Amino acid sequence: MVQEEDAGKGGDAGRGDSKARKCPICGKPATPRHRPFCSARCADVDLHRWLGGVYAIPAEDSDEAPPLAGEPRK
Repeated sequence: MVQEEDAGKGGDAGRGDSKARKCPICGKPATPRHRPFCSARCADVDLHRWLGGVYAIPAEDSDEAPPLAGEPRK
């Protein structure tokens, strides 16, 4: 009987996810197959944004170039 009770949980038992997560692209409920997205389309949209440079981590440019391997530091 224990197997029947656990059968519909999809392997998420014990995670504590009481709410369904939403797709970060369109806001629809995420599906287990494309998690955290709702579909392959939304996953592809996200990948395109990463590859196109829409998502970027800001960085500061330094005035000096880093030393090359084998060069002493100043």
